[in-house]
Amino acid sequence: MNRLKTLLGATALSALAVSGGFSCASAKNRPIPVRVVVVTTFELGKDTGDTPGEYQNWVEKLPLSQEIPAPGTDHDVMHYNPELHVLGIASGEGPEHMASAITALVLDPRFDLKHAYFVLAGIGGVDPKFGTVGSAVWAPRVINGGLSHLIDPREIPKSWPDGFTPVQGSVPDENPRPPLHSVSGDMVYTFNPQLVQWAYGLTKNMTLPDTPGLQASRARYKGYPEALKAPSVMVGDTISGETFWVGEKMNAWAERWVRYWTDNQGTLATTAEEDVAFCQALAAQAKAGRVDPQRALILRTTSNFDMQYPGQSAAELLAEEAHEGSYSAFIPSVEAAYTVGSVVVRELATHWDKYENTIPQPL
Repeated sequence: MNRLKTLLGATALSALAVSGGFSCASAKNRPIPVRVVVVTTFELGKDTGDTPGEYQNWVEKLPLSQEIPAPGTDHDVMHYNPELHVLGIASGEGPEHMASAITALVLDPRFDLKHAYFVLAGIGGVDPKFGTVGSAVWAPRVINGGLSHLIDPREIPKSWPDGFTPVQGSVPDENPRPPLHSVSGDMVYTFNPQLVQWAYGLTKNMTLPDTPGLQASRARYKGYPEALKAPSVMVGDTISGETFWVGEKMNAWAERWVRYWTDNQGTLATTAEEDVAFCQALAAQAKAGRVDPQRALILRTTSNFDMQYPGQSAAELLAEEAHEGSYSAFIPSVEAAYTVGSVVVRELATHWDKYENTIPQPL
């Protein structure tokens, strides 16, 4: 018992024992059971009671009522629901924080995550050619947008569409396309398509809030029919890179980059920072049998457009979107991440007899 108190913390241990999360007799020999890990990237202030970031809704509403110390991580604490056996973390923003948080969690001896599902539920930008703000998008693929060669824009050859080339190439459309996973880096991760379609099938008919603010934001995108639609649940690829870029020209690069690395099978939907690091950390730990990447999902809800509306400059867009709280759909996207994501999390956790050993199939 003393060792468990050291690892878990006396307060959390007491709460778990009282709530029936596991018995004191078995706690000495058994790790804390985890069916689903909810991964978020940031919280604005406290974990409860103030303006929510990505994490707070999960803590308050699922709820994740029990606090577990997480020393050595950016957020210092995790939260747990002992009835559902759902664990929540806030990794910290950026790929470095994400990779270190996932690795620390998977290596933590308090948990056995071999059968756990991982659901990254966070906000992101959206390509107005794909969709609109306030939407929720399940990702079939993550494309690495942070690993490339780059020529200064003032020196790009006139025949090139932009200054980006593969690390393993010297022209934008290097052919044959370099390997997706090589000593030069990891460029694309593909999620279990059956699990993605299952999650989408559970949530595709959900009605998402359509506020006056969302309507005003999207109304400016005349000429972009997908951007003018009401928010909805969708499926589309996400591009992941640490640089928070905005603008029409960068959006054109991102669309091309997604098409290039997916052999024209992918479609740019959302933009985010941490997703490649999330995938890389899980893939590395899977080699040791600690996790199953086939049980991972990414849900990005759209807090802002990634390029300007007609008549606006990229710099003006950046001035609008420079801080998380100022995103045009910040609160609706944070709410949608929980509202949509929790349907999948609850289904997995409450029907564990079905999903512990068998990954869900499309409905």
